[in-house]
Amino acid sequence: MNTVSVNLGSRSYEILVAPGLISEAGPRIQAAGLKGRAAIITDSNVAPHYLEKVKASLSHSGYDTTSHIFPAGEGSKSMSEVEKLSRELIQARHDRSSFIVALGGGVAGDLAGFVAAIFYRGIPFVQIPTTIVSQVDSAVGGKTGVNAPEGKNLIGSFHQPRLVLTDPNTLLTLPGREFREGFAEVIKHAAIRDEAMLTDLEKLDPLDQNVPAELIARNVAIKARVVEEDEQETSGTRALLNFGHTIGHGIEASVPYGTLLHGEAISLGIRAALQLSEDHAGLPREASERILNLLTHFQLPLKLDENISTDLVLEKLSRDKKFSGGKRTFVLLDRLGNGITCSTILGDAIAPAIDSLRS
Repeated sequence: MNTVSVNLGSRSYEILVAPGLISEAGPRIQAAGLKGRAAIITDSNVAPHYLEKVKASLSHSGYDTTSHIFPAGEGSKSMSEVEKLSRELIQARHDRSSFIVALGGGVAGDLAGFVAAIFYRGIPFVQIPTTIVSQVDSAVGGKTGVNAPEGKNLIGSFHQPRLVLTDPNTLLTLPGREFREGFAEVIKHAAIRDEAMLTDLEKLDPLDQNVPAELIARNVAIKARVVEEDEQETSGTRALLNFGHTIGHGIEASVPYGTLLHGEAISLGIRAALQLSEDHAGLPREASERILNLLTHFQLPLKLDENISTDLVLEKLSRDKKFSGGKRTFVLLDRLGNGITCSTILGDAIAPAIDSLRS
């Protein structure tokens, strides 16, 4: 069992990583001290694979459960879905003594976590992530929320889970595209904090979905340490996790949700961030090439569709929540394994970085 602790005082919790862990959900949640009724929130893709298994484990541990299934896809990260799920919980007679189990990928975790943050002014929740993106990134750190037509994740709350149960075996049921897109987040972690991980990633077969639990735990530990230093993104340390995300989110929001998977948009954002890193932080070109080759290794896109205009990306980017007081803060690399924040990049430098994605 790989165990990573997130030390946040009274909000501390553990991330457990081990094959087969999903079948132990009940006793693990019980050991974490959660009581009351459980509302399992999952999507229409994940439910056929894992809902009954989680329900059975919870029931065997004495929990009364209800199930709440929403349509799979980024389009469900919306206030209308939040209202729908909240009303379902009310109608199922859940109250402040209940807890939520978020079962699925990043959308399920963000959506269910936000419902947990606001239902009866906040109830506990557990994350059971089933994709690479969620296992190495979004299930850890307490960021919950939904999208607005103007941009991604603009409506949300910090609400830490009480426990994260990560079973690498759930990755075996993912379609190849959904599996590989998550490696954009893994490559991001290596780029900003763990250069040695790049070598390990270069050795992986992108078609082999048996991901070592140790690799997931290593990524989780990076995320956990950053969250401990800057839980609510006030000191600037947590902003390092946004490497590739500023422009990446702008690209993702420029097309109908789901056209580009999150990791695919972040791959494009990483390429743009590497160009800015070369121009403004002195990153050697050979370092950029190593990251770009790794993104290509995992079949992630590096070229922006000609139909996505730079002006539209800039418009979406200007509404991004990472802007504060009108200032743009970008995460750059000055060397592999060392992310830095930079708020001195002028607006006229961003458009060329986006334009370069078409070459």
